[in-house]
Amino acid sequence: MRKIKTLALLVGIAVSGSAMAASSSASLEARMALLEQRLQQAEARAESAEKQIQQLTKQDVKREQEIASVKQAAPVEVKTDGISKDKVLTLNGFDNLKLYGDVEFNVDGTSRSGQLTSIRTNDNKHWKSGTNERWDVNGRLLIGLDGYRRNENGQFSGFSVQPTANLNGSMGVDDAAFFFGEEKDWMAKVGRFEAYDMFPLNQDTFIEYSGNTANDLYADGYGYVYMMKEGRGRSNSGGNILLNKNIGNWYFELNTLLEDGTSLFADSNYHGNHLEQDKNVAYLRPVIAWKGDVYSVAAAMETNVVDNAYGYKDAQGNTIDQSKRNGYGMTMTWNGQKADPENGIVTNLSTAYMDATDEKDFTVGANVLWKNLELGYIYAHNKIEDFSIDGLRASDYKDDWFNEPGSYDIHTIHASYLIPNVMDMKNFNVYLGAYMSMLDGERTYSDDDSNEKRYGGRVRFKYFF
Repeated sequence: MRKIKTLALLVGIAVSGSAMAASSSASLEARMALLEQRLQQAEARAESAEKQIQQLTKQDVKREQEIASVKQAAPVEVKTDGISKDKVLTLNGFDNLKLYGDVEFNVDGTSRSGQLTSIRTNDNKHWKSGTNERWDVNGRLLIGLDGYRRNENGQFSGFSVQPTANLNGSMGVDDAAFFFGEEKDWMAKVGRFEAYDMFPLNQDTFIEYSGNTANDLYADGYGYVYMMKEGRGRSNSGGNILLNKNIGNWYFELNTLLEDGTSLFADSNYHGNHLEQDKNVAYLRPVIAWKGDVYSVAAAMETNVVDNAYGYKDAQGNTIDQSKRNGYGMTMTWNGQKADPENGIVTNLSTAYMDATDEKDFTVGANVLWKNLELGYIYAHNKIEDFSIDGLRASDYKDDWFNEPGSYDIHTIHASYLIPNVMDMKNFNVYLGAYMSMLDGERTYSDDDSNEKRYGGRVRFKYFF
């Protein structure tokens, strides 16, 4: 009986072992099948990822080629104010956006504010627009955005907008323009901007009457330094349309400024009369220039082609046209810094002449920049043939003075010094500027003698980003 039990136990163990072996073999085969399935899936995913990587690589190479072609393009004149050309935000292969800005804050001190004067027009207007010394902090922060699109054939279009925040709490804009054309050939531009500079002041830091806009250039009864800026643009009362053409070293430009012509005159006064606008003026300003490696020369004129655009009414109520203004100018530049950035000299020589109603103005200026120091001199001669004496004090003129031409000269010396890379920052500069002006005339009716003087100094903080 015991033997039978033992034999049954052995048989049971054998059967159980066989079953366990069979079950283990089936489980191993299942796991092997699952592992093979997972391996196939991994291989499929790896193959798909490799195809995606190859596709992305081709796209990146193509995009880099397109970006490189955009960076090589030069659709507009590159600013020389330190703004980097290489910091580009690219949205796609053909669109190029550049976000930039600069801070320009000034600390000023002047003998008196305003322009030089030749006569007194009322009891409250002495020999200058301000009789007190002026100490102040002024300036603005500019944020610029430029856009550019270029086709493979060299045709392009773009825009530029430069809003400003001034320290006096007001908002403004420097440039707001749209342009298009063909690279190294021609371009059309419309909006608010400045055309060709026909009276460059080199490292201009501080000259009271050297404003950059076409507005309020002429202050009636004060010395006028004409600089070919009346039709240049960046007006607060109108806009520009510009066409230019490049042929080798030759450059041709025609700028048209449409605006309220009375905005040229501060308080809309001219020769003692209050001006009234009848229609907008249209300044045509053609420029022809030759640009070499070192030397360049340009000649230009500007003229208002709209008759009877503005004037004043005489005693009979008739309107007297005052909108005739024809200007001529020439400028020459020698830029030795292109060949020798360390010791090269930049020299400008400019002259301008204005033939206006009952007035002739002539200006000539020269300046030299060496290393970081700039020195300049400007001479201006004004000849006013007629001036209304209404409202003038009898003690301020002789009976026959206004029957004779009123001639006077303005002499200005200006200087500027650049302190670059403050705190080893290439985009942070400090400019030290100073000027002195003197009016010398046959009949200036000044308080003490025939000379009126202005002088001032400035510290300018300039930061680009």
